[in-house]
Amino acid sequence: MVAAAIAFVEAEVDCLERTCGPGHLTGSAWIVSPDRTRTLLTHHRKLGKWLQLGGHADGDPDLLAVALREAREESGLANVRAVRAEIFDVDRHGIPARKTEPGHDHYDLRFMIEADPHEPLVISSESKDLAWVEVSRVTSLNAEESMARMVRKTAALRAE
Repeated sequence: MVAAAIAFVEAEVDCLERTCGPGHLTGSAWIVSPDRTRTLLTHHRKLGKWLQLGGHADGDPDLLAVALREAREESGLANVRAVRAEIFDVDRHGIPARKTEPGHDHYDLRFMIEADPHEPLVISSESKDLAWVEVSRVTSLNAEESMARMVRKTAALRAE
């Protein structure tokens, strides 16, 4: 995934823009509770599956800032913070074609973000629902390898 993302960035000068035909960079927030036992997932309206929160860079080269912005916008959480400034995970996934746009790839840079699970949530228009989920249950909602990989990484960090 990392090699594919690097090759994409090197090949596409407009990789931060939605108008980049083959795909674009996105920033995601793997939002975890302070004890790292729960994560906040969104039931994505367009894709119809449980995912981490995140969105388009829209020209912003600071993908951590993008992930933090999306975490706030898509959850209503006011108090979010990066656990680390380093990238937590990298993924490339296909986005299906829609009426107004062709299918394309998202090169998703993911950051571990911490938030208080007791803070009230606000469901945005991009979501059908939001839920704090036990990390150990994430793959029962979405069994994709990209989700399982973040679950494994979270468990490894808890074990440190």
